[in-house]
Amino acid sequence: MQTTDSPIATIDSTQTPVPPSAGGDASRRGSITLLAVCTAILVLIALYYGEVILAPVVFALFIIALVWPLQSGLQARIPRLAAMAVTVVVVVVVLAVLGTLIGWGFGRAARWLLADSARFQALYLQGVEWLEGHGFAVAGVFSDVFSVSWMVRTVQSIGARLQSIVSFSVVVAVFLILGLLEVEETAAKLRAMRNRAAGEAVVAAAAKTAAKLQKYMLVRTAMSVMTGALVWAFSSLIGLPLAAEWGVIAFALNYIPFIGSFIATLAPTLFALVHFESWQVALGVFAGLNIIQFVVGSYLEPRVAGSALSISPFIVLLAVFLWSFLWGIAGAFIGVPIVIALITVCEQYPASQWVAGLLAGSKSEG
Repeated sequence: MQTTDSPIATIDSTQTPVPPSAGGDASRRGSITLLAVCTAILVLIALYYGEVILAPVVFALFIIALVWPLQSGLQARIPRLAAMAVTVVVVVVVLAVLGTLIGWGFGRAARWLLADSARFQALYLQGVEWLEGHGFAVAGVFSDVFSVSWMVRTVQSIGARLQSIVSFSVVVAVFLILGLLEVEETAAKLRAMRNRAAGEAVVAAAAKTAAKLQKYMLVRTAMSVMTGALVWAFSSLIGLPLAAEWGVIAFALNYIPFIGSFIATLAPTLFALVHFESWQVALGVFAGLNIIQFVVGSYLEPRVAGSALSISPFIVLLAVFLWSFLWGIAGAFIGVPIVIALITVCEQYPASQWVAGLLAGSKSEG
C-alpha cells in the first residue's frame, strides 16, 4: 500500500528557525541604557550626600598611594609601626608647611582687600557710571551686592571654610593611619582569593594606579613651583605689590586645573587695576600671567608628563566642575586624580578598555 507523508510532517521538515525580532534587541538595549543612566544618577547622589564619609576616605587612599614607597622603604629597615609613624609625621609636616605658606599668601591678599575696599568701591562706581553713560543700567542690579560689607562677609566665609578644612584633615589622618596598616594585608587577601587571577589583576591595577598618581603629583608640583616662581618674578619686575604672595597663590591654585589658573590670573589683574589705576597696565598684567600659564600648563607640562598621564581636556574640565559640585574645593583638587585612577583601572580589563580610550587624551601629546 502506498504511503503518503502527512501534511504536518511536511510543514515541520521545511520550517526554518525564526530570527529574533529587531524590536526585541532595541528594547533590551534601551533597558540597559536606562539602567546605566539611573545607576549613574544614584551614584552621583550617593557621592553628594556621602561627602562627609567618602571624601576623607578618597583623600586618605590618594595619600596612601603617594607615600607608600616611603612606607615600604622604611619597613625594610625598621618595624612596621615605627615606619607608619614616621610616614604619618612626614605627611603632617609637609601639609602643615604647605598650609602655612598658602594661608600666609591668601591672608596677606585678604588683608589688602579689606584695607583697600574703599578704592574697590570707588572703582566700581566709576565703572557703573561709565556703563550707564553707554546705555547699560547695572547699578540697580549690583549696588546692593558689591559693597564693603559684602567683601567682609566673603572673607568671613573663607575663614569658616578653613576651619572645616582642619576638621576634614583630622578625619583624613585617621583613615590614613588605618589604611597604611592594612595595605599589605589587603593585597595578601586579594592574592589568596579563590579566583587568583582576578585578585592579581586588582593588585596590579592598584599598583599601576599608585605609580601614575605619584608621577602626576610630582609633575604637578614641579609645574606649580615653576608657575609660582614665574608669577613672583613677573610681579616683581613690573612693580606689583605682594609679588611673593601672588606667587604662592599661583602655586597653590595651579593644583586645580583651569579654574585655579583662571583665579590666579584674574586676582592679580584686579589688584593691578586698583593699584595702578590704569586699565592698560591691568591688561598687560593679565596678558603676562596668561602667557605664563599657557607656557607652563599647555607646553611644558604635557611634555614632562608624557602620554601616560594624557587626559582629554574636556574630561579634565568636566571632572573639575563635577567634583567641585559634589565635594567643593576638595573635589576640585581630587577630580583629576580620580579620572587618572579610573582610566588606569579600565585599561587593565579588555571589556572596559574602550572607556579608557574615551577618557584619555591623544597619544601624540607630549
